[in-house]
Amino acid sequence: MFVKMKQFIITDFAQSLLYHLTRLYSKTFRFRVENENTWLKYYSEKNGTVLLCAYHQQFFSAIRHFKKYEVYHPGLMISKSRDGEIVAGVAKLTGWHPVRGSSSKGGREALKLMVGHLKEYRLSAHIVDGPRGPAGIIKPGAIRLAYEADAVIVPFYIAADRAWYFDSWDRFLLPKPFANVVLRFGDMIRLEADEDQHEFEHQRKFLEDRMRRELAELKMSLNQNAR
Repeated sequence: MFVKMKQFIITDFAQSLLYHLTRLYSKTFRFRVENENTWLKYYSEKNGTVLLCAYHQQFFSAIRHFKKYEVYHPGLMISKSRDGEIVAGVAKLTGWHPVRGSSSKGGREALKLMVGHLKEYRLSAHIVDGPRGPAGIIKPGAIRLAYEADAVIVPFYIAADRAWYFDSWDRFLLPKPFANVVLRFGDMIRLEADEDQHEFEHQRKFLEDRMRRELAELKMSLNQNAR
């Protein structure tokens, strides 16, 4: 029975159902987007290459809004696991191009494909601490991808005034119905390519600290506005 259920979940019908339920559920959110125009202007008017970066915990809440980017044919690296199969199906329906692989399986080939896709279409997203964490620890892939595709990194963050947090490694965030949800894009970050191991680690840590700080600032501002 359990095996049949797992087989059903990866069918096109199940993925379509999940996608539409996700869209329907997220329409209950009181959704606000901040600081989007800066990077969109860079992308559309200056032909800039943009890599959107987020935590694994938060990507679900952005699905509703990210449908609008399908006209740009954006890419997204997704693991080759069974869970990744489900996410890839939903990503396709959202208008994103899934590239299968991760730091633990098929990562080198996936990175090469992601670089090619990013160079061609100039927009992709990357989950910086996926697929298995540790939560909030940025892996080298995002920086390698930005280096090789000559892309700016644009972090984005989600916060909700009312939400459930799953008992998972990433403390997966699911806003409650009718929650106030904010999607905030950070400023563009240009990291200079450097093959020196110490400098590479310095830039990885810089991005990690900045994303942690900016997410904390978003949560604080949302809590203050809720009072």
